[in-house]
Amino acid sequence: QVQLVESGGGSVQPGGSLTLSCVASGYTDKYNTMGWFRQAPGKQREGVAAIFIGGRRTYYPDSVKGRFTISRDNAKNTVYLQMNSLKPEDTAMYYCAAGSWPLPLSAVDYAYWGQGTQVTVSS
Repeated sequence: QVQLVESGGGSVQPGGSLTLSCVASGYTDKYNTMGWFRQAPGKQREGVAAIFIGGRRTYYPDSVKGRFTISRDNAKNTVYLQMNSLKPEDTAMYYCAAGSWPLPLSAVDYAYWGQGTQVTVSS
């Protein structure tokens, strides 16, 4: 199996920045794409970034494009999500996920999930 552990969440004022980390362990050859998703209370889980492990291609929805950046360190089995210019609507639980050839921002295509880390953007 694959275990994913997120860290880096917290509270920040609007306009601030946070960097989330996700460390993978276990059978890391079982996936080739990692993604970040978020879910606010009463809302569906939304993909906010994805990256192909074997290359440089990244994926973002319009809602975060230009503000969020996903990156990876394969040697450390770690994926990061740099979040800048945060807005109150970015408040959510953020989850790291791993999958094999998923539709990049589609939650149902990911087989492995972390427990999540809370991000709160408020003044």
